[in-house]
Formats: sequence, C-alpha cells, structure tokens
Amino acid sequence: MASLSKLLVLFGFNSRKTVQTLRTLPDYLKELKLLRRQLGDSKEFPITKNVPCLEDRYAEGGTARGHYFHQDLWVARRVFQNNPERHLDIGSRVDGFVAHVASFRTIDVMDIRPLSNEIPNIHFVQADLMQPIDKSLQNSYDSLSCLHAIEHFGLGRYGDPIQHDGHLIGLNNMGGLLKTGGKFYFSTPIGPQRIEFNAHRVFSVQYLLSHFQKNYVVDHFSYVDDRGNLHSNEALTTAGINDNFGCKYGCGIFEMTKTA
Repeated sequence: MASLSKLLVLFGFNSRKTVQTLRTLPDYLKELKLLRRQLGDSKEFPITKNVPCLEDRYAEGGTARGHYFHQDLWVARRVFQNNPERHLDIGSRVDGFVAHVASFRTIDVMDIRPLSNEIPNIHFVQADLMQPIDKSLQNSYDSLSCLHAIEHFGLGRYGDPIQHDGHLIGLNNMGGLLKTGGKFYFSTPIGPQRIEFNAHRVFSVQYLLSHFQKNYVVDHFSYVDDRGNLHSNEALTTAGINDNFGCKYGCGIFEMTKTA
C-alpha cells in the first residue's frame, strides 16, 4: 500500500491531500461567505483572488522534529561552541544548516549542484566530491560537515554519475580536506543497510563505525529515531550498534576528531 501511495504521488495524485481537502472545504466555503458578508460594499480590502490553504487549519505551528531539524540545530550549535578557524560544509542544506552557521560566522560550501545567488558569509564552490580534490585544498580545514548528503553519492539523484562505492570515495576525499586534529560533523540515515534507488542509501551503525575507526575518534554520537525525536549524546553500546538503536530509517549524527 505504501509503494502504491508513493507511485500515485509521483504522478501527481496525493490521497492524503485529497482527504484533507474534503475535510476542510466546507469550512473554507462557509468562512468565505461570512467574510464577504462582513465586507459588504467596502472597497478598502477587495478580495481579488481565492487561495485555499486547506492543509494549514489542522497543522501544528511549525515542525520541531525530524532528521533535518535536529541535525541542523545540533551541529550548528557545536560549530558555534568549538569556533573553528575555517569550516567547510559539503552538501548540507543551504536553507537549513548552512544558513544557521552563516548567521554567526563565515562558512565555505561545496555542492555538486550550483548556487545561483550570493549570500553574505557563504563562500560557495561547485564541486563533485567523487572526483579528485584540488591539491591546494588538502589539509586546509580544521572543521568540516556533511549532513544527510553522503547517502546520495553515486546514485544519480543530483546528476552525479552512478558509482556503487561513491560514498566511500566521497568520505575519503573529505578526509583529505580536513587537518589532523580537525572536527568532522557527519550525519546520514541509519538502519538495516540497503539502497533505496535512486533516493539514498541507509547505513548500519556498525558499517559506519568500522569505516571511521581507521581515521577518527567519535567524540559524540546522537541520533534521530523513526518518530523524528532526538536522542543526544548516546553511548555507543554493543546492543545499540547491533540494533541500529532501534531505527529502520533514523539519522545518525557523529562528531569526530581526525587522528590520521
């Protein structure tokens, strides 16, 4: 059923939105009639267009849960506290984490996609991190972030070439940009390991740790569970690692120090 629902959305049919419309349309029509009656013959504020916003009536006053909300806020706070000399972000959301950091300091940003407008405190370079890195940038940063991006490398979603081990190439290149002793802030989906083509990979916590232990020490681990709630500074216990902290599609958030 879930797959059918996603397929219908892909072709422009959203069953949830249809139900919501049928639920709220009578209220909308009744209130529009009431407003017209209240306005009467007044020309001060004419109704020039009807723009039904039928999903907002029963929505919450904002979203304070989920992968992006928690990771962006948590990591931006850590960057503020650690106050690096040079921070580089790779592939994170410009309208989320990058904007948070740019509100209090300069930040360099690399992404395979272009960024057409210039924004104060953001120095943007278009780059494919699956390609060799400019030697002049090697070991140039004492702080680096890659939030909810590595899972896409090599799956073609953003115009990148298909590369089955694109995530490993990307992580190795990122390591080359970071100085020894520098901080690496990293997040990605966690759960039973798999590819959901061409959206993303999901990594097991054990797989990630086995890769990171060669070059990093994990200073802090947090995760967002399948319900969108943050669990901050969790111990990396054997049981938690083996069970991916109970996540099928959660988000692991790592703060690490490069050792080699």
